[in-house]
Amino acid sequence: MALTREQMAQRVARELKDGYYVNLGIGIPTLVANYVPDGMEVMLQSENGLLGMGEFPTEATIDADMINAGKQTVTARRGASIFDSAQSFAMIRGGHVDLTVLGAFEVDVQGNIASWMIPGKLVKGMGGAMDLVAGADNIIVTMTHASKDGESKLLPMCSLPLTGAGCIRKVLTDLAYLEIENGAFILRETAPGVSVEEIVAKTAGKLIVPDDVEEMTF
Repeated sequence: MALTREQMAQRVARELKDGYYVNLGIGIPTLVANYVPDGMEVMLQSENGLLGMGEFPTEATIDADMINAGKQTVTARRGASIFDSAQSFAMIRGGHVDLTVLGAFEVDVQGNIASWMIPGKLVKGMGGAMDLVAGADNIIVTMTHASKDGESKLLPMCSLPLTGAGCIRKVLTDLAYLEIENGAFILRETAPGVSVEEIVAKTAGKLIVPDDVEEMTF
């Protein structure tokens, strides 16, 4: 069975490490803030100028002026800093973010990512994604494995305008966790109840299936 958005965020949260500075992109990545392991010190950064983003607010804690880069209301944890977006992008461009989590429309076997434009459709635009993929070495893309029409998003070559080239090494979809190496997707984990055969059928790019593929647990 495909992972829910919340389960995808939970799985990504396992990639967090104590002391990390982390940027969460728009969409599913923002949910990772709700699943930071207890006792772990992680500083979540938003490119609109917030370092120390907390969980999404309840009705009792909501502050309409406290938003992330996607204009969602958020909380600020103790010790948070608020500054202008120029300083925020200086952090990103300077390579000071330890982990970046992004959504995408397409990823291909060369580690290229397309996440900002679909010709003829209204999308939110580039935002900070181009700076993030250029300034970060450790990036995880999280997205659905296929479109609503069943078309694979893991491709031999991206068909949409690129956000960044050769920058993606890890992809978590609703069906699997994969790594990109030497021009191929390598299947590392399957979602609970999802068969390798389904993942193969829905992956258009070259896919390598090792003997030791694990099933995710929650």
